[in-house]
Amino acid sequence: MHDWCYFCYLFKPNHLAVFFYNIFLLLFKAGIHAAAPFSSKAAQWIRGRKQVFEKLAAAIPPGEKIIWMHCASLGEFEQGRPLLEKMREIYPDHRFLLTFFSPSGFEVQKNYKGADWVFYLPADSAANARRFLEIVHPSLVIFVKYEFWYYYLKKIKYRKIPLILVSALFRRDMSFFKWYGGLQRKMLSRFDHLFVQNRGSADLMAEIGLSGITSESGDTRFDRVIEIASRFEPLPEIERFTKNHRCLIAGSTWPADETVLAIALQNPTLPDLKLILAPHEIGEKHLEEIEQLFPDSIRYSRLAEQEVEAQKTLIIDNIGMLSRLYRYGWLTYIGGGMEKNGVHNVLEAAVYDKAVIFGPFYHKYTEATGLVNAGGGISFSDPEKDGRRLSELICRLAEDHQEYTQRSKAAGEFVRSNQGATGKILGYIQEKRLLTS
Repeated sequence: MHDWCYFCYLFKPNHLAVFFYNIFLLLFKAGIHAAAPFSSKAAQWIRGRKQVFEKLAAAIPPGEKIIWMHCASLGEFEQGRPLLEKMREIYPDHRFLLTFFSPSGFEVQKNYKGADWVFYLPADSAANARRFLEIVHPSLVIFVKYEFWYYYLKKIKYRKIPLILVSALFRRDMSFFKWYGGLQRKMLSRFDHLFVQNRGSADLMAEIGLSGITSESGDTRFDRVIEIASRFEPLPEIERFTKNHRCLIAGSTWPADETVLAIALQNPTLPDLKLILAPHEIGEKHLEEIEQLFPDSIRYSRLAEQEVEAQKTLIIDNIGMLSRLYRYGWLTYIGGGMEKNGVHNVLEAAVYDKAVIFGPFYHKYTEATGLVNAGGGISFSDPEKDGRRLSELICRLAEDHQEYTQRSKAAGEFVRSNQGATGKILGYIQEKRLLTS
């Protein structure tokens, strides 16, 4: 009888979900270790977590008032960053811990000066969550957009630490809204407040009974790109390259984007146009492949050594310039939209009043959809990937000054009309006195 009772207890719906969640964690960890010999990111994921608790304990002294922000990766960090940096101004007596799940976030931002400490988040488990919170003892926890770890959220809630989710975005096809999504809905209920990007997300929260802890605040990335643009610093080498020429700035490109651009720019009817290409991956092999596609190209790292008038294409072989590059564009192109994973950040270009072009895979990104609806974004559908539609689009905008001007203006106005999410979140923190005791 005792064994049967235990069996029934284990396989209650919620306990069954936790059982499968633990299986998922084990399989994920096994998969990461299996991939490590072949994947640098998997190896970094493992290496970055070695002795992480000892490192945390050595870095964080007891008695500090700590605000902890967690981001899955680099994109989520860019969403959380405006809030983190504004909170540093408002709460100078607090210190800030920033954690990442993914190497693509941690490895880029491990020296970020806006936080006192930057670490990988230890893998989710009851023991790890307990130990992490005992070391960090945060006064406030902020998760950004898409990160939900059952044991961390459970332990935070049990310790009555204020917990908020910011810039969250939900779609009906997510597990939260499926018959099997009970555990995921339970994780959402652990938060004290959910700040969602749009009305659709707020409506979905209402459907699962969480409207009381949900606010439609918008996307903090709008605040971030506006801040970047306001602090623009010139790039003299870029000015030298673009001088007296119209320039197409193509950012965060993948091989499919680069192939389409190479074919499109061969059109002899195009106006005199230079190209600045900032690929998403800047490994040597990929850079050499780009140079094959664009024989008249030069890398940014070699720009100071050569005369640039003859070169039509500049390849950016570093990380960190892209958000400023768009300022120099007559027209902008954002990569990722030729593949099903979807388009990258369109706001970094739009904020400079630049019309933005991208491929057909953009509909799951609300900012890209909004930009298209506002008239500042243009998607071209080109299943053959021969570049014809893209070259026609560039020619049209070059010839029709009125359309070009209207679209460029619409792009900037779309960004500015959606700012303010950071202020709404800060207002809640202050109103609820989450950091005063």
